[in-house]
Order: sequence, then C-alpha cells, then structure tokens
Amino acid sequence: MNRLNASEPIGPLENRWKKHLFDLALVAPQNRDKHKIIVIGTGLAGASLCATLGEAGYQVSSFCFQDSPRRAHSIAAQGGINATKNYQNDGDSVWRLFYDTIKGGDFRARESNVYRLAELSGNIIDQAVAQGVPFAREYSGYLANRSFGGTQVSRTFYAKGQTGQQLLLGAYSAMSRQVEAGRVTHHSRSEMLEVITINDKARGVIVRDLVTGELSTHLADCVVLCTGGYSNAYYLSTNAKGCNTSAIWRAFKQGAFFANPSFTQIHPTCIPPTGESQSKLTLMSESLRNDGRIWAPKNIADCEKRPQDIQEQDRDYFLERMYPAFANLVPRDVASRAVKSICDEGRGVGVKIHGKRLGVYLDFAGVIDKIGLDAVEEKYGNLFEMYERITDEDPYVTPMKIYPAPHYSMGGLWVDYNLMTTIDGLFAAGEANFSDHGANRLGASALMQGLADGYFILPQTIANYLARHTFDQIDDDHEQVKQALEATRVRIDKLMHASDAQHSPEYFHQKLGKILWDACGMSREQEKLAQAIDEIRTLEQEFWQKIKVTGVDKDLNQTLERAGRVADFIELGVLMCQDALNREESCGAHARVEHLSPGGEAKRNDEEFSFVSAWEYQKDGAKLHEEHLHFEFIKPTVRNYK
Repeated sequence: MNRLNASEPIGPLENRWKKHLFDLALVAPQNRDKHKIIVIGTGLAGASLCATLGEAGYQVSSFCFQDSPRRAHSIAAQGGINATKNYQNDGDSVWRLFYDTIKGGDFRARESNVYRLAELSGNIIDQAVAQGVPFAREYSGYLANRSFGGTQVSRTFYAKGQTGQQLLLGAYSAMSRQVEAGRVTHHSRSEMLEVITINDKARGVIVRDLVTGELSTHLADCVVLCTGGYSNAYYLSTNAKGCNTSAIWRAFKQGAFFANPSFTQIHPTCIPPTGESQSKLTLMSESLRNDGRIWAPKNIADCEKRPQDIQEQDRDYFLERMYPAFANLVPRDVASRAVKSICDEGRGVGVKIHGKRLGVYLDFAGVIDKIGLDAVEEKYGNLFEMYERITDEDPYVTPMKIYPAPHYSMGGLWVDYNLMTTIDGLFAAGEANFSDHGANRLGASALMQGLADGYFILPQTIANYLARHTFDQIDDDHEQVKQALEATRVRIDKLMHASDAQHSPEYFHQKLGKILWDACGMSREQEKLAQAIDEIRTLEQEFWQKIKVTGVDKDLNQTLERAGRVADFIELGVLMCQDALNREESCGAHARVEHLSPGGEAKRNDEEFSFVSAWEYQKDGAKLHEEHLHFEFIKPTVRNYK
C-alpha cells in the first residue's frame, strides 16, 4: 500500500507530463482485451474514461445509480468549461490558467497536477468539437468565450446555459459506441456498496441492484471511482438529491486516504431558500455574474421595498466597491463571504429564514439596455426560464435573488500524479479526488478536470499500472470476496433492523446538515467545530438505534438507499469538522473566523499549513498524514482581487 508517494515528476514544469508519459509503461494492443477495468460513475469523468478505454480495446464494466448515464450530475454544470485557446487575443496562456487556478485555490494544490490540467485544456475543446458539442460561436465562426470568476481574461467556452449537458451527451455518445461494440458493459440502477481488496489491491466491487435489491460481486484488475462530490452532507445544497459520498467513503474505510475533507465550496449564485423545510437548492450559473451586477440596499429600511422602487443612489454594488479589479467576477469564496457579510448586517432581501433575510440582487437591467433583450436571451435564456419557473418572477424585469449555498467539494480521495489512491489499483477521477483545486475551485474548472482525467490522463496511467503488475485469477469463491459480500449484507441488515426504529433518513440528514452548515459552512471557529464533532457523534449513536427503514431489502427500496448514504454522511461529517478544526488558518473557502482580516479576507499560514491533509481510517479515529506542498514556479502571495 502506497503511503503518500505523490509520484510527482521533476524538471521544467512544461515538460513534466510529456516526460512522464514517455516513462509510463504501455499495454500492447493485442493484450488489452485480457484486462478488466471497473468504472463507477458515468458523469463526464466516468463516461469519457469508459469511451477511451473501450476504444483502446480494454474490457470495461461501468455502473451508475441513475436510470441512464445521461442523468449524471455533470449536466448541472451549466456555465462553461475553461481552456487556453486565447481566441480573444487578451493575453491568455497555459501559464496564466495555471497561475489563476493555483492562486484561486489559495496555494493549496500541487503545481504539477494543475499545470497538466491547464496544458490539456485545449485538447478537451478539440475533442468535444469533434464529437459535435454545439459550443456557442462568434459571427466569424470562432468558438465564443466569456469570463468567469477569478480571471481577467475570457477563456470559458459554453453552449448557451447547457454546457455540462452538451459535454456529457458528447461523452455519453462516445461511450454508447463502445457499449454497442461490446467493449463496455454498462449497468444502470446499480449502487456500489463496497470495494473488494485482495492483497492490498483493489480487485472489484460489491453492487446492489436498486430495482431488485440483489447484491452481486464484480471483479477486475483495477477499479476507478468517478462518483462526484459530497456537498450533500449539508442536506441543503445545489447537488442533485441522489449525489452521495458512499463510494469514496467505502474506499476510505478500506484504506484509501481522504484528503482535505473540510475544503468544500460555497457557491455565491444560488436561489435563496424560501422555507425552513426546503430539501433542495438550485444553482444559477456563475456565467450570470459575467453580465449581471450584484447589489443590496444601502439602507436596511429599503430591504422590504420592491427593487424597482430603490433608487440608484440607494443601491450598494458591493463587489464592485470592494474589489474594483475583478468586481462581480471575484472567486466564489470571496463573493460568498461578501454576500454573507451584507446579509449579516441586516441588508439582505427576500423572505426571512430563522429571522434573517438571505438574499441579494443579481440585476441584468444594465446589460439588457446595452446589448438588447434578444442578445441576453440568446446567452442565458434557459437559465432565466429556470429561475422564473422556480420563483415565479421574471428576471428580465425583476432582478434575481441569490445567496450562497454548498456546491462543490475540493476535498476527496487522495491521489498521486497518476490519479491512484493509497490502495494499489484504485483510481479516483473528477470531483471524487482532491487533486487540482486546492482550497477553492474557480468557476468552469470542474468540467475541465473531469474530461482531462477521463480522456487524457487515466487511460495512460491505468495502462502503466496494468503493465507493471501481474494479476492472480480470482472468482466469487475467493475468501476476501465472500467476506466483503457478507460485510455488506450485515450492514444492510443493521440498517433494516434498528432496535428502536422511529425516524426516517431525512430526519437525521436534516439534523446533520444544520450542524455542518452552522459549524463548518461559510465560517468556522474552534469552539463550534469541537462542539459539532460531539453533536455528530451523538447523532450517529441515535441514528443506528432509531433509523426506520420500511419495506424489504430484496426489492426496490429508496428509504434503504437513503439510509445507507446518510450513515456515510454522518461519519464524513465528523472528519470534515476534524479537518477544519486541525487547520488553524483561513485559506480559500475554509474561513476560520480566528484567522480572517478585519475586512473578512482569508489569512493563510504557509509556514505551518502548506500541506494536503490526508486522513487514514482507523477504528479509534482517523490519523492525519501531511503531503507538504512545494512551490517552485509560483511564489505564494496574499490573494488580492482589488
């Protein structure tokens, strides 16, 4: 088992990936169909990986819990994908994207990984265009670009407000071709419940058929987790309700280290909650900040007025005032803290939740006057329509209301430069790993990472692993396979038969979410984090005594599905708070109130905390390992967006 050997190349940064590629071992074409690979998750990372591995000739088995790979949550990333084509001739380059991403992550990511991502970004656009992804184009025929937060160039490619959906359809189409060719075998409505490890190598998974309830084992030479993030731990988030942490949490409990669990992103541009019993929040794409202006009333007395009745001189365009260089396009963590500060002052708008108005305005009147209603509708029409359907307000006439909400998770399974976890043969891609975003992700970088991992990185590094190892023949009768299957059955039985069954999974999930949001959300402090750990541990004991799962396990049972996922969220919640408590600094989205400037900016402690927190599962409590970060090419500085 690997112990934090990052396998990071050395030498000139621009040559590292090319040199590493040459040093990787290859699998000859005639030998590839002898190798079996399991891919869990079929979002952008998973679908693109399945397509590429199938095209290369490997035997691939893919699994997703949705009814179709097209339902993966990647479709929700509407705004765009970054790449360094520099079509606008505004000074963009691989180095600038590399710099913006390292800086945007507050200098808490590996230079080698981030530079590789920037280097591959242009290839992703070429791949997607070849697949027919309908990117927006200028009159000249060039692909159109717009700006996103944390940058001063236009490098975000987009397909109206449906970029994630269109990119996923491209990857899904390529994957479907391999399914038809017989090289990829796909299983929908299937949830991975355990990783099978044999001799410290990942050799398969336990899967539950969500329609029949049947448990089955699937064996292979390696396993890849492309299962997304864990922000649904907060209960209220922008993630689809089915998004969960169970796959990577099962891997963690088998020995894969979990990196930076407290690094979760709060997205500033979400529709505010309208009631205390709400179960889902909706993201409005960050692309809207490209043209919309964010403001709040200057006077608390105006907060109950209609926005049309508030005069221009009584409006506070606070991001433009506080950060003139980047204005409304500051990074997400900076924007979120600013919006929270305005609402904490009592200058929020909208309905009151727990006695506070949680909202500010995102106003498009200026851009409509400038370029016309038709042009705005062409760029953002589906987003405006979605907002109107949810709120019953016309954003062309009345400014949108927005407020921060849990969105993306920068933490995830620790991986080396080859995207392999600390379990040999277990890889993690996309949002399931921690590798590229540090303490804060810049907008339009999620799609970039998922496709870079799936199309260009993992097909090479998986081949290297397969070529350098031998694999004993195993079957369902292997002792460790039977043990993993029995452990899964025992856990399901425990969920089904609590001693004092009273409450639904949602009851416990709501309680967990409130604890996490209050203690480990937009602001964190020592006393609250310590208290939250105690509260979550108490909640965990109550969960296993009082969880009520109706129905049977040998059938369709969505309550059982949710119960298993909530159990994992509860355990993860402890680790999130533990990691946040340990990191005595503020960086990116991790805002410890003891380490903020008077203006609310993050104050890093590079001398003591310039490392990746990698947590190892142990029964008596997770053990911390540190991967120290070395900055050879960019000197860490105070992030300044003013």
